[in-house]
Amino acid sequence: MIDVAARIIDLYRRHAGAWTTARGTVLSERAWIERFANMVRRGAAVLDIGCGSGEPIARFLAARGHPVTGVDGSPEMIALFRANLPGETADVADMRSLKLDRRFGGLIAWDSFFHLAPHDQRMMFPIFRDHAEPEAPLLFTSGPAFGEAIGTLEGEPLYHASLDPDEYRLLLDRNGFDVVAHVAEDPDCGGRTVWLARQR
Repeated sequence: MIDVAARIIDLYRRHAGAWTTARGTVLSERAWIERFANMVRRGAAVLDIGCGSGEPIARFLAARGHPVTGVDGSPEMIALFRANLPGETADVADMRSLKLDRRFGGLIAWDSFFHLAPHDQRMMFPIFRDHAEPEAPLLFTSGPAFGEAIGTLEGEPLYHASLDPDEYRLLLDRNGFDVVAHVAEDPDCGGRTVWLARQR
């Protein structure tokens, strides 16, 4: 499993175009993204962690008046993001070592954070904290229970992992976040398990 987890960035580098085409531009997670956006202070910047091509989430947030900084470990994804959203900021960066030396009015790690191994997920919560302004919302997806799973991307193994929900709550609390909403396997969002929290 660890070998598969270590190949995530390389997998998205090689299949950036195919993933973007398959993802499309339909905002199927609109209810959650709108709820998140409604919590972001008016005009505040948003950090999109594992931003991919910027479609459709970063585009939606930018259209709501939030300057977006997208970070992704795949240079190919960042090139697509810059082409799709030339007015926004995008940088190649591994979320596990992210240090932008600035804070944002909102943080989102939608369908990206859950590609990290459990140890790396635990290490992300101080990174979330260090990039969040007071009262900034944090939105991310996970699995419904502790474990690892393998999906596919263009026929190749695609790693996913999750901590236990109680551990997510503990990590959020220790890093200054209060849980606002949590739905396991949300039937209205493609079965995703979603967390929405707010920095104190």
